[in-house]
Amino acid sequence: MKLHILGIAGTFMGGVAALAREQGHAVAGSDQSVYPPMSTQLEQLGITLSQGYAAENIAADIDVVVVGNALSRGNPSVEHVLDARLNYTSGAEWLRENVLPGRTTLAVAGTHGKTTTTSILAFLLDSAGRDPGFLVGGVPENFGVSARLGGGKEFVVEADEYDTAFFDKRSKFVHYRPTVAILNNLEYDHADIFPDLAAIQRQFHHLVRIVPGNGRLIVNGEDMALAQVLAMGCWTPVETFGIDGEFDWTADLLRDDGSEFVVRNRGAVVGTVRWSLSGRHNVMNGLAALAAVNAVAVDVAGVIARLAEFASVKRRMQRLGTVRGVTIHDDFAHHPTAIRTTLEGLRASVGAARVVVAMEPRSASMRLGAHADDIAPALQQADVVVFLHRPELAWDAGKVIAGLRGRGETAATVEDLVARLIQLLTPGDHLVFMSNGGFEGAPQRTLAALKIL
Repeated sequence: MKLHILGIAGTFMGGVAALAREQGHAVAGSDQSVYPPMSTQLEQLGITLSQGYAAENIAADIDVVVVGNALSRGNPSVEHVLDARLNYTSGAEWLRENVLPGRTTLAVAGTHGKTTTTSILAFLLDSAGRDPGFLVGGVPENFGVSARLGGGKEFVVEADEYDTAFFDKRSKFVHYRPTVAILNNLEYDHADIFPDLAAIQRQFHHLVRIVPGNGRLIVNGEDMALAQVLAMGCWTPVETFGIDGEFDWTADLLRDDGSEFVVRNRGAVVGTVRWSLSGRHNVMNGLAALAAVNAVAVDVAGVIARLAEFASVKRRMQRLGTVRGVTIHDDFAHHPTAIRTTLEGLRASVGAARVVVAMEPRSASMRLGAHADDIAPALQQADVVVFLHRPELAWDAGKVIAGLRGRGETAATVEDLVARLIQLLTPGDHLVFMSNGGFEGAPQRTLAALKIL
């Protein structure tokens, strides 16, 4: 079968492309902008990529067009698909029809931590010899690819609440019909499609409604928004996880930075995690994944020590290198809570070392200003912030800079931002790039500039 994937450079659609190619299909695709890590993965798979959405990029003999949710009516490729009466589907529906039948699906949902938790879950199942399939919204370092079919019974999928396609406004995760679902956390996000938190809670309730009675819900017991979701109706056994309270799965922190902790299940010690990740949020991600593998009869005590080998995910506080004493990290920041918890984890790890943040407000919610009041408080662990404030940004970043009380400044272009960073940086600094987009290659450009000083 010949597939053309519209929006192929997105992390989800790139994973769909990888799975389709592994099944033996001929795959091509197009996107407006193509950047690592997905561009690298697609090129390695030998998938033909077209820049832009010109109608002629879609072959005349195509069998099905898989449409990403970033495309809307008016897009030249979308209009061509409709006018030519081509067969089309969404990425989520393609996955449900072509990959998930006969599998035990484990879905990871939540505002934050989906990619890391999905990667931990797939890694633990793999460590247990289950050979799981997976589709992750990033590239787990332990696997080197964002998706694979796997030969085992289980399939792990990052379950996004964003809508499915221009013709299907349901959240993507309702297509997956999971046996085990992790509800990691829930906050307001995606201001471009959801008017308020209640609208997102309704979508999570739709997910809860389709998890079978002999399945399992793994729920963050500290999250009141999720408690309200469960109060709408729940027909599946629930296991909770958390740190501060009485839950089914808990952690005793042995180090403040979250790099070492004891795991308990209903009070009984299961084992100790010692790993390279940091931050309270990653302890929560780890607890959720351990509870989920337990739900499919993996001996948690037998695999927990393997987390010492877990190498996280590209662009999730990925350490790019140290040049002239400056350590550079790349992080897929998209929401104030994710920014805050990530920086808290870094601060706990590096102590008094100076933390410099370069930030691009790129997610739809960020660009619309939905989180404007929360950005400065989320950056309190940073010593210096350079905020990319392009002229076309729909809101004034002055409030953010003022809230940083002399620790923040703006740059109008990436060129200006990189130049200013080179002036600011000193040996011993930790520089964190925060963006859920390509950031015009700012991390790599800064590394290169430091090398030639």
